[in-house]
Amino acid sequence: MPTDTLAIDFGTSNSAAAIATAQGLHRIPIERGAETLPTAVFFPADKGAMRLGTAAAEALIAGEEGRYMRALKSVLGLSLLHEKRLICGRRRTLSGIIADFLSELRQRAEASTGLRFHRALSGRPVHFHTADPDKDARAEADLRACYLAAGFDAVDFLPEPEAAAIACQGMGAAGQTGLIVDIGGGTSDFSVFRTGAARPEILASHGIRLGGTDFDHAVSMTHAMPHLGLGGQLRRQMGAGLLPVPRAPYVDLATWARIPFLYTPETRRMVADMARLAVEPSRMGRFATVLEMELGHELAFAVERGKIAANGATAGGRIDMGFIDPGLSEVVTPDSLDAALAETRAMLRGAAAETLVLAGVAPESIGRIILVGGSSLMRLVGEEARALCPGAEILRSEAFTAVVDGLALAARQQVAAK
Repeated sequence: MPTDTLAIDFGTSNSAAAIATAQGLHRIPIERGAETLPTAVFFPADKGAMRLGTAAAEALIAGEEGRYMRALKSVLGLSLLHEKRLICGRRRTLSGIIADFLSELRQRAEASTGLRFHRALSGRPVHFHTADPDKDARAEADLRACYLAAGFDAVDFLPEPEAAAIACQGMGAAGQTGLIVDIGGGTSDFSVFRTGAARPEILASHGIRLGGTDFDHAVSMTHAMPHLGLGGQLRRQMGAGLLPVPRAPYVDLATWARIPFLYTPETRRMVADMARLAVEPSRMGRFATVLEMELGHELAFAVERGKIAANGATAGGRIDMGFIDPGLSEVVTPDSLDAALAETRAMLRGAAAETLVLAGVAPESIGRIILVGGSSLMRLVGEEARALCPGAEILRSEAFTAVVDGLALAARQQVAAK
């Protein structure tokens, strides 16, 4: 029987769609023959059609006039989601942009399969927001409303690490207790599971609001932002003495979801005033250049590339910022990367350990740890997994598609149960 349920992994950094039928699992090519779609949009200044995924990034890199946006999922549950902003000549809300993204994803899936999808089974983090049940419930309600606005008649949700456990339960011995470590772009989620006959038994799930975009933020604040004036001093407009450079605008510039909202006359005036009073005006002048030329996302991509290079090479990587100031760059060594992510490492370690406590399972009882999610490729994730459960086998599943695979399999089980 053809399914009318589309499995969707709507991620902070990447999204995917799939179905599972009697013939098997089918990941739908929703991005130029690819199985994943970058969760990014671009609005041309000429009010042309919104571009998604790789096309959005290509427009940004090509220097086209318009507005690029990424990490849309991170604003679910926040008031920012419903605020109207002037974006390329139209007042838009982020909730409307997410709905348009999901609508386009649905239409591409229908065009690829020839099916009509009335329902969605969507992944969701265990917690959109750490230790805030009200905001967490609001985030799911927000996402549900976006799916309905995108043309789905109904949507159900399944925690992402539990979906990954369904996809990965065949990895390891039958009856073995395992731990899913799912590190995505915006959240880190964990599930302790035991292999069952048809579906794994979930013993406990836990999650925190921390992911790859937070890794980028930490690296940007420690390695890139000092070149733009962070950590410097300002002369007082009246009287003697010096003041520290405000940290808040740098926090926004290092946060993927907030970059588009820095390009305002008020922020530009504030930074121009800081450049005039800065003890090191050349550094602050670079910040003014980033705002004037709207280079925030180019900087974020440069930081991300430097982080990835430092993670995978003993020689480290480099953040190339020559587009801001010719010859400007910063080396990211493995040691400096570890220092920047020390707090992140501690939070991941604590959340994984808490999941075992919630499950009532000792670390030595975990036979396998399965790493999923794009940010699980960071070296520190595997290191912390080994430290927590030294006797466990560390396995890697399909980093970017394990969740959507599990969602599709779960959707097929739901249909079979009816």
